[in-house]
Amino acid sequence: MSKALDYFKEVYDEVPGWVQKMHDYSPAVLDTYTGIRGEIMQDGSLSRKEKDALIASMNAARLYSRSMLFHTKGAIDFGYTVPELAEFFLTAYLYKGDKALALSLEAISYALELQGKTAVRQDPAPEHAADSLTTIIDWLDGEDTSYLKETLAVIRSGNPEEIQTKILGDGLLSSRLKQLNMAGNFIVELNGKGAAPWMDKARSAGASEADLADIGYICILTAGIPAWFELSDSLKTTD
Repeated sequence: MSKALDYFKEVYDEVPGWVQKMHDYSPAVLDTYTGIRGEIMQDGSLSRKEKDALIASMNAARLYSRSMLFHTKGAIDFGYTVPELAEFFLTAYLYKGDKALALSLEAISYALELQGKTAVRQDPAPEHAADSLTTIIDWLDGEDTSYLKETLAVIRSGNPEEIQTKILGDGLLSSRLKQLNMAGNFIVELNGKGAAPWMDKARSAGASEADLADIGYICILTAGIPAWFELSDSLKTTD
């Protein structure tokens, strides 16, 4: 087996079909992609586990389940708790609304399964954010869900400004990470102008330019080189 195939088997416990096909048609392309991915996903200004969780959340925000689930596994494997992961997905809700949080139920149930726990899915799935968050809290019985319960109460109040303030404030995760997440939500949909104010908010919350550059790099992995074009417009140059 090639080093690239070994790499992805280590990451996903098996070689995904899309990886095998890339190898079959062009091992050189897979080797190049693997090198880029390996460089981007190592610890940098942002840690490996932060990068996986951010990519999972950004894909929930653009309603793309496949990549969301791939990176959910990485976030759990590298040490995030499920309540922490749920906080990331709340930023997806801020960006895309009820559908994003409903989609995140797939990731939360998968994360619990990776830990040997069971999450009983509702049929039909919840449509509204309050119902989705209630489901998540029920699944996390016995874990620290105090922040999630507080957020649920604010969502039920229906005040958009209070909801945004609560979700983007410090919880189990820092406000800095959440502001970076929001910037990335816009970048993966190639909306650099929309991301620019969130990049400024991330800076105000303590994010460095290196943090923002790391957001751009991980966005490349899930949305391609144009994602870097969009982020770089608002990234400050180095001295």
